[in-house]
Amino acid sequence: MTLVVQARVVALLEGASLLLLLFVAMPLKYIAHAPLMVRIVGSIHGLMVLMFAAILFRLVRAEQWPMRKAFVAFGTSLVPFGAFYFERSLRKAGPGGSF
Repeated sequence: MTLVVQARVVALLEGASLLLLLFVAMPLKYIAHAPLMVRIVGSIHGLMVLMFAAILFRLVRAEQWPMRKAFVAFGTSLVPFGAFYFERSLRKAGPGGSF
């Protein structure tokens, strides 16, 4: 699996975990009084964010991405649905993976 494909997979997982946290776990915490869901999904999401940051670091080194591009890519992970935009842009860019 190439580095760009790995980045696409991690971006999708990170984006999905953010959406689960925001739209499933948080409402359950406040509506159903189930704070455990936030702890579980939040921990998974935190791991995904760290994996996303690590894959971006690897892309910067291997593909000679400018740091500005890496910061913009990381910024997409902070916005709901942003990671899906990042993944789609990598897919459209093709094998080189420059979005």
